[in-house]
Parts: sequence; structure tokens; C-alpha cells
Amino acid sequence: MAIIPKHFFSHSFNPFKTLTLTLLHTRPSSTTPSRTPSEKQFETWVQTLRPGFTPSDVDRALKAQSDPDLALDIFRWTAQHRNYKHNHITYLTLIKQLIAGRRYRHAETLVEEVIAGACDVSVPLYNSIIRFCCGRKFLFNRAFDVYKKMLRSQDCKPNLETYSLLFNSLLRRFNKLNVCYVYLHAVRSMTKQMKASGVIPDTFVLNMIIKAYAKCLEVDEAIRVFREMGLYGCEPNAYTYGYIAKGLCEKGRVNQGFGFYREMRGKGLVPSTSTYVIIVCSLAMERWFEDAIEVLFDMLGQSRPPDHLTYKTVLEGLCREGRADDAFELLDECKKRDLAMNEKMYKTLLNELYFVCRE
Repeated sequence: MAIIPKHFFSHSFNPFKTLTLTLLHTRPSSTTPSRTPSEKQFETWVQTLRPGFTPSDVDRALKAQSDPDLALDIFRWTAQHRNYKHNHITYLTLIKQLIAGRRYRHAETLVEEVIAGACDVSVPLYNSIIRFCCGRKFLFNRAFDVYKKMLRSQDCKPNLETYSLLFNSLLRRFNKLNVCYVYLHAVRSMTKQMKASGVIPDTFVLNMIIKAYAKCLEVDEAIRVFREMGLYGCEPNAYTYGYIAKGLCEKGRVNQGFGFYREMRGKGLVPSTSTYVIIVCSLAMERWFEDAIEVLFDMLGQSRPPDHLTYKTVLEGLCREGRADDAFELLDECKKRDLAMNEKMYKTLLNELYFVCRE
């Protein structure tokens, strides 16, 4: 058996050149160099694909490969045969294998081929492409190009997974307040399109929409979505309440945010550490110290140790209110309850209290 030319395995070859089958059936001469393991594997799999092979046959061959480079060689070789064309299944299989094998450049090439119309498409294929693009910063806009193609498609409309991927990708860019408003428009548009297309959101998607509004301090919109959750058969969870409570406190509507915290705790839901911190600090800055201390003790009871700034905000607030004795007593009580408070942190807070009291 002759050797498959080395250039075939470089992935830079022209996929439209014809590779003659005689190479696979001629006897090697005595001067033929030995074949590499990669070449031997390729020849073995090519021989199993009998003339007239179908996309299902190719898909099985691709799935049997642990080496993504070998899978790509098989994919390109089969594509050159007459009366054969890859379909959405073979493209999806190979794209997944290339991504798993960190062959991102080759995966991007296949993605562009699909977008250009190289094969029939399916929702799983489009969603796989969107997931890949959302995970690559410079392909963020490409994910939305695919989404627009799905909107225009007759047979591949976006589904719940599509919206989950896109909302999640948008939320990762909500890191600064001025940037939030840029992406909030996209969240609004997609929410409308999702409703118009009849896709029923789940709690995860609704939480992301609520988080987007809360991050931009559009808390009334966040609460509106919260009130609509029951219409979709969804129950709010700790994340739902946490996003709204934090947004309300950051907006300055501390009393309302505290109300959401109490409702959440009444349902047995436990806030995240960041939610606890914002509520405690907001209450202390409003001088509602009894409420702040109540939440602080609840935080400790749920094994959510406050950071230095949280303690400092409550303790120094009490001192400046003329309640120095209460502040020192509170610090000692927290020392007993907070197993994470080491001696260094305790002494630092104690020294800061003495300093504030002397002002």
C-alpha cells in the first residue's frame, strides 16, 4: 500500500484537489519510506468508508476519532468525492471535536463555511456555533450574526438554549455602569423577539434579564419582570431576589431593597455574600443600625463572613452616631460568632474604632 502524501496532513492543502484512489491500492516499492502512525490510521479509516458512503457513515468515522487532526483529515478527504456532501450532522460533530481539542482556528474555518452555506443547517448546529463564538471575545459579534440568520430562517428559529447563550454572553459585558446601557438595548430587543417567537423563558433566562436591568439601575423594569415570572410557571430563587435587592439599594431605595431581603429570607432562600454586604452597608449608611445588625448576624449564621469594609461601615457608623459602647460590644460579639475573623482583623477594627471615637 502506498503512502498518503505528507502534504495531505498539513490542513493547508486545497480541499478541492482530487486524491486518486489508486494511491490506496498500489503496492509499496522496497524503497518506500515507513509510514507514520497518523498516516496508518488515516489509511485504515479511509478503507472502511466504502464507495457510496453517506454522511451517517462519515459521522460514525469522525466520532470514532480521538485525534481531532485525524478527524479533520477524514472530513476533508470525504468532501472531495462526487455525489457526496457533508450535512449539518457531520459539521456539528467535527466542530465539537475541534473545539474539544483546542483546534480553534480550524473550528473558526468550519463555522465560516456553515455561515456561507456549505451545508444544510439545524438548530443544534447553530447553537453550537453561537456557544463557540460567545466563548471567543473577537467572535462576539459573529454570534449575533448567526442569531439574525436564525430569526430569518424558516426551519431553524432560535430556541431557549439560543437565548440563554446570548443573554449570558451579554451579561458578561455588564461590568461598568456606562457600558451596561450600551448592551441593555440588545437585552430589551432580544426579550421582545423571544416573546414574539413564542419561546417560553425559564428562571435562568428571566434572572439574566432581571440582572441586566438591575445592573443598569433600571429597578422598576427588573421588578416588572419579577412580577411576570409566575406567568411562565417560574419561581424566583435567591439570585432573583438578590439582583433586585442589590439594585434597589444601589439606587438608594434601601427600604424597598430590605423588603425584598425579608421576603427572600421568609421563603428560606439564602442571599449571596455580595447581596448581604450591600444590604448591611446600605442599612448602616441610612443609620438603620438595628436592621443592619440583624442582617449582619443572619449573614454570620449562614457562614457568610463579612469583609473588613462591611464591619468598618457598621462599627464606625455606630461610633459617629454617639453609640461607641454599642460598637465595641458589637465587635466583641462578632468576634465570637465569626470563626473567620483572625486576631489581626480584630485588632485592626479595634484600633480603627478607638481612632474614630477620639475624633
